[in-house]
Amino acid sequence: MTVSVPVAGLLALLLASVRAAAFLVVSPPFDTQVMPGTVKALLSVALALPVAPGLAGHLPGLSTGALLASLVEQVLVGALLGFVTGLFFAAVQAAGDLLDVFGGLTVAFAFDPFSTSQSSVFGRFYHLIAVTLLFVTDGYQLMLRGFARSYRAVPLDGALSLGTVAHTLSTGLVSMFVAALQIAGPLVAVLFCADVALGLLNRVSPALNAFSLGFPAKILLTFALAGTAIATLPPAVHGLVDQAVRAMLAVAGG
Repeated sequence: MTVSVPVAGLLALLLASVRAAAFLVVSPPFDTQVMPGTVKALLSVALALPVAPGLAGHLPGLSTGALLASLVEQVLVGALLGFVTGLFFAAVQAAGDLLDVFGGLTVAFAFDPFSTSQSSVFGRFYHLIAVTLLFVTDGYQLMLRGFARSYRAVPLDGALSLGTVAHTLSTGLVSMFVAALQIAGPLVAVLFCADVALGLLNRVSPALNAFSLGFPAKILLTFALAGTAIATLPPAVHGLVDQAVRAMLAVAGG
């Protein structure tokens, strides 16, 4: 009894799974350590299974050197697509960081066990809300669908355009800062006006020591404004998902 193993199909599945694994490690909402590595590995194989038969004819070669070079290339492609996606969602956390700066909560930076780094109060809070909205609104499925299209635009023997990558990254950085300002801009403007009012009050009556008395009031105002602004996050996250998918397709040339 002889068993024939489709070597080309297995290699295509392996390379496609490597690209998907690199994407899941970098791209939100899958980049958190809450999701076990085993789940990410199984999900990467699940993403690669439907596209593997069509990629069997696009192998760079069966030699060891060609396969190793293609393996490294798939890691870079997947990580780059994940980085471009995460670039847009960093706007939500950046908006929260702006609130911390203008709200006087910058001293409350704490160690975040999920990202193994220090994060601000509202920055981490807004990030968790954005991740929750991605799962609740099925936005992650749209992101995975956009990533799956990258296999058609950039097959296993294809390559990315460096000019397109540079243009997308620069445009993504600008869009991230603009989105952060759009989310936190109105709240920052109100907090700035509160600082101006406290300064004028301290100027009129220095004996009141308005800044020390107004510090708790300003924190209360920050919490009230941030709680009200949560209602604007769902449409903002929806727009960021759309921009992230478009950026992925632009990088892949799809």
